Amino acid sequence: MGVLPFNLAGDRPTNLGVKEGKLAPCPTSPNCVISQGDEDAEHAIAPLAYSGDSAPAIAKLTAIVKAMPRTTIIESTDSYLYAEFASQLLGFVDDVEFYLDPAESVIQVRSASRLGQSDLGVNRQRVEAIRQELGV
Repeated sequence: MGVLPFNLAGDRPTNLGVKEGKLAPCPTSPNCVISQGDEDAEHAIAPLAYSGDSAPAIAKLTAIVKAMPRTTIIESTDSYLYAEFASQLLGFVDDVEFYLDPAESVIQVRSASRLGQSDLGVNRQRVEAIRQELGV
């Protein structure tokens, strides 16, 4: 069996991370959700709330993300978490970022597919599943 002639994982984006307290905006395609910015209803999602000290909140979030299937943590700090989630069937990769926003006492989130147009709601469903696990 030879090497597949195409890469369904796609290339890691170069615009990720927190810049001036903001995650990168979503592209125009419907396969992205974000909790920051003036996004339309298709892309907008509520941030993840937490109460009390931020350290336990980001630690719990990191544990939840690590426990999810086909997940690779790319970067983890006391205020930022970046993970790649691969789909089970074809290995499509979604880039998911979390930014602890101390000014708002929330964890901002951005979840975006690297390739294609539609994600069949997977990015939104993933964030909502994480929200449920966090108990917020």
